[in-house]
Amino acid sequence: MTVHPSTHFQPPNGFVGDVIPFEHEGTAWLFYLLDERPDAPPLERSTGMPWGAVTTTDFVDFEDRGVVLPSGGPEASDFDCYTGSVVQDETGALHLFYTGHNPRITIEADGGPKDAQVVCHATSDGDLTDWTKHPDWDFPALAGYSPEDWRDPFVFRPAADRPWQMLLATRRRDDPYRRSGLVARLESDDLVRWRDAEPLWEPHRFITQECPDVFQWGEWWYLVYSEFSDAFCTRYRIATSPDGPWLAPTDDTVDGRAFYAAKTVALGDDRYFVGWIATKDGHRDEGAWQWAGTMATLQAHQRPDGSLRFDLPDAVQAAYRHESDVTAQLEPVNGADGTVGNGATTRYASWVGPELPDEALVVADVVIEPGTASLGLLLRTSDDGEEGYALRLEPDRNRVVFDRWPRGSTGTEQWQILGDVPHAVELERPVELAPGAHRIQVHLDGDICVAVIDGSVALSTRLYDRRAGRLGLFTQDGAMTLQRLAIRTR
Repeated sequence: MTVHPSTHFQPPNGFVGDVIPFEHEGTAWLFYLLDERPDAPPLERSTGMPWGAVTTTDFVDFEDRGVVLPSGGPEASDFDCYTGSVVQDETGALHLFYTGHNPRITIEADGGPKDAQVVCHATSDGDLTDWTKHPDWDFPALAGYSPEDWRDPFVFRPAADRPWQMLLATRRRDDPYRRSGLVARLESDDLVRWRDAEPLWEPHRFITQECPDVFQWGEWWYLVYSEFSDAFCTRYRIATSPDGPWLAPTDDTVDGRAFYAAKTVALGDDRYFVGWIATKDGHRDEGAWQWAGTMATLQAHQRPDGSLRFDLPDAVQAAYRHESDVTAQLEPVNGADGTVGNGATTRYASWVGPELPDEALVVADVVIEPGTASLGLLLRTSDDGEEGYALRLEPDRNRVVFDRWPRGSTGTEQWQILGDVPHAVELERPVELAPGAHRIQVHLDGDICVAVIDGSVALSTRLYDRRAGRLGLFTQDGAMTLQRLAIRTR
């Protein structure tokens, strides 16, 4: 076992895919799909996808447990071991359910042969790194469901007097494709034999609701899922019963495009959403988003109406305890007013401060004046504040976006400067930005960037092209008062 030095875990030999969290004796076991990104096409691969695992008690330090559920081999139904869940039964035995997939095993489906997915089952007497598979217990899609989309089994028991329930991300075979996804529900009395039951949720909205997760928190029940047809993101719904109806809060998203496939775990009274921040092709800002990346965690906090706000984990914030207040170090650039935040009622103004460490927690406390169009932080910016990244708050639109300058250029003419792309369009989050006090936090960890506004709204991304630069601040068409700008390190 090795202790991972970053608060964002990534295995040395690959990338983190879907995370399967499980609490055991006060420790979070974070199983994950180990994506080694082999160069060979699927049918030419000799090894499939296994599960790895790390453990943590605070989401600051992680112990790498290595591979805990290996591929079944080229001829097995679980050549690829995909997403699932872990539960403990009333005898203390542990049960691991997962999706089995083998590109060599196909079935006839709509449009021709398709790779089938099956539900697989393994057990353990207590060692979470040593599992016995039971291939005789595998089962494919039941009648009426899509055999190529029959995955992500999530097993739970809503009450002691009710059967075990298994939720599955699947589709209705005869429904319009992009609206065919549902969260199917099976029931069992022994965790081995499963029967069909009423679907937990059938919204007729998405292709599929991946990685379903259900938990109770006080009087509220939550359904968490990820989707890629309307927007590539993790969402949640709330209900007062484990059977629904599942209603959407005002903002039902957890983060933006880069943070995906989050599932949850409770440690004590705290609830955490653990997913992955996607890499980009070529490790460059303009590269396409890829599947899998680096593990990332947000801590959920419950509001009285059942909705959730999302923040950096308390222990992660506490780990950055060495603070340097740089408020007085900001220098005006490009003719900006000498007082930070002023003199921008008719223009854009910026102020630039010290170099940013590769890893840091930036905290800005600001008071937004009425009528201000935008303001925010410059990250890894140049000395003149004209090249770098920008986290921009837009009060008139009640949103936060991520931007960079220069955005890029496709040629030498004025219409080729990408001025019609005002920010990274996949990196936009709604947030209430009424006049008054607000807190901006940005967690930088190498090429990982996680921003949180008012301990409520998270926006994660990658910063590839610029790994160094200064910290700055800007205001446009308005004014704000900077109360504190600090860089915190571990």
